[in-house]
Amino acid sequence: MHAQATSPPLHLIATPAKASLRNLPVNLFASVMSLAGLALAWRLAQGRLGVPAFIGEAIGAFAFLVFALLAVAYLLKLARHPDAVRAEFHHPVAGNFFGTVVIAILLLAAVAEPYSASAAQVIWTLGVLATLALCYVVISRLLNGQVDVAHAAPAWFIPCVATLDIPVAGGHMPMAWAPELNLFAAGIGTVLALMLLSMIISRLVHRDPLAPAMTPSLMILMAPFAVGFLAYSNIVGIDRFAALLFYFALFMFAVIAPKVFRRSIKFSAAWWAVGFPFAALVNAAIKYADFRASMPLWILATVLLATLSVVLAVLTIRTIHAAIHGRLFR
Repeated sequence: MHAQATSPPLHLIATPAKASLRNLPVNLFASVMSLAGLALAWRLAQGRLGVPAFIGEAIGAFAFLVFALLAVAYLLKLARHPDAVRAEFHHPVAGNFFGTVVIAILLLAAVAEPYSASAAQVIWTLGVLATLALCYVVISRLLNGQVDVAHAAPAWFIPCVATLDIPVAGGHMPMAWAPELNLFAAGIGTVLALMLLSMIISRLVHRDPLAPAMTPSLMILMAPFAVGFLAYSNIVGIDRFAALLFYFALFMFAVIAPKVFRRSIKFSAAWWAVGFPFAALVNAAIKYADFRASMPLWILATVLLATLSVVLAVLTIRTIHAAIHGRLFR
């Protein structure tokens, strides 16, 4: 069975002609992940390059605003169309994008930390509980068997790589139990990422290419390595193994970017799958350049930060335009 016949676009399960809140895609929460990641990258750049502090803080505030709007909208969808939410959650591909909600919560904790350490700890703890619960449910569902190999899409990484975001956002949490919890989460995310990587790569190599609407999700293949670098560096520090993770993430970005950034791929909410792996790479590049104190690495990090900023600005404008004209909910 071909993948294009069994794997519908990530951003929709059904496509009625009429715009409706029923069709609000959960993967829009990837926009919060992307914006929060961009805010953290600009915050790092402010500390290392002396860029104005208000840039990162303004982006972080906007990420909180977007999360609040999406949370209210999706709760309304849950109240009015619980069957649509249930179908989306149980969908073999789109269901994995519920991981974007929990990762968004974790990253917002890091954004909030300079303003209120106690609020950040509460947000992070809630994110940790939701992340571990979702990862448990998703992996249990896979182990039930009879899963079509054609559904092994890059989106499978999201609920599992989400556990790597626990030490990314909470590597410096002061609670006595936080260090062991970070190790626990990193262990889960690392092993599951390796297991899923073999299945997803096998499907991409041996089956038909992803449907055009799913093509942006290819960027998620970079996430385990970029996020892995950030998690590992928060737990252990930056060493040669961390460098290997960073450079492989950079290599994957170079391979995948030409396949993703094409005019022929129409805009949809699925395009936000590009943002959060890219943001992880940019944060990793800034941290590694600062560690190495290397001018070529700083130039690379600066170029990546500028490119990410432009990409997310375009995605934000296109998303707002689509929402105003109702296309986002069809």
